[in-house]
Amino acid sequence: MKKRITMVALLLSMTVLFNSCGVMFGGSKYNGTIIAKDHPNAEIFVNGKKLGNGTATSLFPRNKELTVELKEPGCETKTQTFNKAFRTGNFILSIVSWGLVGLAVDLGTGASYKPDHKSNPSIKKVSDKDYEFTVDGPNCTK
Repeated sequence: MKKRITMVALLLSMTVLFNSCGVMFGGSKYNGTIIAKDHPNAEIFVNGKKLGNGTATSLFPRNKELTVELKEPGCETKTQTFNKAFRTGNFILSIVSWGLVGLAVDLGTGASYKPDHKSNPSIKKVSDKDYEFTVDGPNCTK
């Protein structure tokens, strides 16, 4: 009986210690869709890696900025950087509900950040885990 109580106590402790609000309600990555506005054939590169043409979707870490490049033959390369913002609400909830452990988990996993959709109209928040990034197409000579 004592062994069972110890095991339950250990499992409950691990559940409490290894979670936080940011991780539970957003995770350390988000689903981002990059849209090349009015350029369906433009190649989309994010942080130097090609993701697709016209529209591309991938998982991105919350604690890093996105640098998006659009390349199309006959056009100059268009580069746009999307900044991250601190998730203040989740930060406060993590401290209140999980204490310093929750704070450390959120900061360590990157769950304390999100794309800065409030300051940048090119970023649309679909949900806590889904964002759309619209990049104006490159200037082309015709």
